[in-house]
Amino acid sequence: MKLFQREQRSLFGEILDWMLTPLLLLWPISLVLTWLVAQGIAGKPFDRTLEYNVNALAQLVMVNQQHIQFNLPLPARELLRADDIDTVYYQVLGADGVYLSGERDFPLPPDDEAQATGVVRLRDDSFQGQDIRVAYTWVPVREQAAKAVLIQVAETLDKRSVLAAEIIKGVMLPQFVTLPLAVLLVWLALVQAIKPLRRLEERIRARRPDDLSPLDAQAVPLEVAPLVSSVNDLLLRLKDSIGTQKRFLADAAHQLKTPLAGLRMQADLAQREGTSTEELKQSLRLIGRASIRATHTVNQLLALARAEAGTTAMSRQPCDMARITMEVVQDSVPRAMDKHIDLGYEGAQPGMPGVMLDGNSTLLKELVRNLLDNAINYTPSSIDKPGVITARVLADPFGKIIVLQVEDSGPGIAPAERELVFQPFYRALGNDVDGSGLGLPIAQEIARQHRALIGVEDTRPGQKPPGARFTVRFDLSSE
Repeated sequence: MKLFQREQRSLFGEILDWMLTPLLLLWPISLVLTWLVAQGIAGKPFDRTLEYNVNALAQLVMVNQQHIQFNLPLPARELLRADDIDTVYYQVLGADGVYLSGERDFPLPPDDEAQATGVVRLRDDSFQGQDIRVAYTWVPVREQAAKAVLIQVAETLDKRSVLAAEIIKGVMLPQFVTLPLAVLLVWLALVQAIKPLRRLEERIRARRPDDLSPLDAQAVPLEVAPLVSSVNDLLLRLKDSIGTQKRFLADAAHQLKTPLAGLRMQADLAQREGTSTEELKQSLRLIGRASIRATHTVNQLLALARAEAGTTAMSRQPCDMARITMEVVQDSVPRAMDKHIDLGYEGAQPGMPGVMLDGNSTLLKELVRNLLDNAINYTPSSIDKPGVITARVLADPFGKIIVLQVEDSGPGIAPAERELVFQPFYRALGNDVDGSGLGLPIAQEIARQHRALIGVEDTRPGQKPPGARFTVRFDLSSE
């Protein structure tokens, strides 16, 4: 039950509802329980009075010449009936139910109840249309051991009801004062308890837009600390993301300056007076080469952006890593042949056990393509001495491991540069290969999204040239 309905949920209102609703629901239940307890408490002294009267009347039972007699003096009879509120009744029955004194048509004890002499019992009954409380006992007669005298004393319940009502008033009337006071104290306590949240809100609103420093988790209540920690984690990731974007844009702008500047310079050279046909053709060739480089850089930048965006939402499906690698190798064969490179594939075949993984086929193809393009770019080759590039897929269905390898016969990568080559726009020193420096960072990002590790080592350690082997290890046990 909601006592305070709002269009927008309020933490203050939620806590107030959950505190006040049980309190207001328990109050009528407390009233009923108090009434029941008051009835029992109010009846005890009057029950003891009835028991005393029954024992007093039992003392007046006598046996005279084998006859049971009961003589109630007039003062005692008047004292028994002297009650301003309730009506008192009594009855005395001799052996075999013979009437001796009191009310003739007074109700008898239950028929199935055994006669227990010397014990005063109590019961609720009705007489002349009124509810009464009855105390009764059986008095044994010495001369007639098998017979007993029944004595009953009863009274109406008015005094009991009046006393119970007084008890209820004494208990419940203070609650009419304390209940509103309790509601007010709960309200004030909540207002005081929620102040740290409002101070936190004020600190956040007062921040500058570029202030991504962590919030102080020590200045908030313990229950709010996990929320502040989550916000701090979000701020840290947002700060890293913004920093990455700034570096990316700076590097991208720097990388695009070179081909764009070359385009403008060659265009200016082509427009000079007296330029020969051969010089014009040379300028056009250089313009075409610069435009190809710029287009390749832009395509790589878009591929890296797609790969990084895939971290949050990437559609996954079962992918055959052997089939994907073979298809990319086939697509790369014409470019390899143009450079006289021997490009091949070996290892697991499509459909074999252990080659399937849960991933994005488009990104996995991009991963293999970037590794192969990198190998083709950096592998020296000629008709007399062709370079060799091998793509390989190894599967361990029992260990749930898939390994992708791309190795070449090129100059390799120095140990000091093996971590640097995975940074955007970094290019190994000592070569004039035309590239953007984004292929390996893209491959690493795609591998990370598929919970894989990528590394590089020499293909032929100790030999010249040592070659390079890139290894991507997919761990399927975590899927």
